[in-house]
Amino acid sequence: MAFSKDDEQFMRRALALARCGFGKTSPNPVVGAVLVKHGRVIGEGWHKRAGGPHAEVFAFRMANAARTRGRDVRASTPPLAARRSTLYVTMEPCSTWGKTPPCTDAIVAAGVRRVVVAALDPNPKHNGRGLKILRRAGIRVDAGLLADEATAMNEAFNKWIATGTPFVIAKAAMSLDGKIATRTGDAQWITSEAARREAHKLRARVDAVMVGANTVIRDNPRLTLRHGVRGRQPWRVVVDARGRSPCQARVYTDRFRHRTIVFTTRLSSSQWRRTLALRNVVVIVVPAKKGRVHLGVALRELGRMESTNVLIEGGSELLGSLFDARLVDNVVLFYAPVIIGGRDAVTAVAGEGASQVARAIRLVDCHCQPIGKGEMLVEARVA
Repeated sequence: MAFSKDDEQFMRRALALARCGFGKTSPNPVVGAVLVKHGRVIGEGWHKRAGGPHAEVFAFRMANAARTRGRDVRASTPPLAARRSTLYVTMEPCSTWGKTPPCTDAIVAAGVRRVVVAALDPNPKHNGRGLKILRRAGIRVDAGLLADEATAMNEAFNKWIATGTPFVIAKAAMSLDGKIATRTGDAQWITSEAARREAHKLRARVDAVMVGANTVIRDNPRLTLRHGVRGRQPWRVVVDARGRSPCQARVYTDRFRHRTIVFTTRLSSSQWRRTLALRNVVVIVVPAKKGRVHLGVALRELGRMESTNVLIEGGSELLGSLFDARLVDNVVLFYAPVIIGGRDAVTAVAGEGASQVARAIRLVDCHCQPIGKGEMLVEARVA
């Protein structure tokens, strides 16, 4: 299928609208829609929250509102402004009932002439089904326009739908020589305010933020959204096999303690687990693996709780364990223009590591972006 320049222009607008939903729609995907008639946009929208109307419905509402503005429509049904229009949507319209009616029904009822789709629904139960329904209704359907961009936008949702486990993002802030703390454990602050603001923006886009027991003991982090960043507070996840983190830690006592999950094992004391549970902390006991929390099981539990992505914020042992188990999907690394040095300084990734360079974890699609004064943000996907 050959798409026109206008097709690409309108789909890029739909992709831009979809991005407005980042951090707000989970466990649903982000989706944008643009409704065009006679070469002019008459309606547009994006999916704003799980359980709410989908992008297509917002586009239809905008079109009908514009058509009826200033008219008395109390005695009649508003006109179908979308009749014989073209709908551009970043993901295949849903075709089954969930918390909202199928979008395929709304599209058919609106009298849309043509639907242009970027990516198909990754759910095997639905993949391509919505397109078949629309075609059977006599609507022209063209799929695949900017599909790679649309798919990448929902990489976390796509993995979660396919595997039941969240998309894992490993994040670290370090010196140029790869240290996240000095030999004395001092780590505040290696990166600047500008870098920390970017890190908090990343927090606002994920469902969960995970740290290990050592990080709670050493740093007593809040793991909340700050630095001027607003949004839904993600789950705060602590991995603590033996119950070493203090019950008075911020994540167990502040106003968001009900948004804290602790993954532990039978190696922790029942009294420690009971104390946290009485504070409305979610305590989940999982099997131990070599004396540590079985991270694969913990991630499956997060997926079951509808967390589609999780940001790993440390420490080095947790990051190392996840890399050793090949459970990381993406990396986000903040580099500050400083050298810490020291053989006993804390490195960003511990664990066993690769025994040979040939077995090292390879990264692809690497992007570098300057931040603040001399700092660098590196993002890449695990091959």
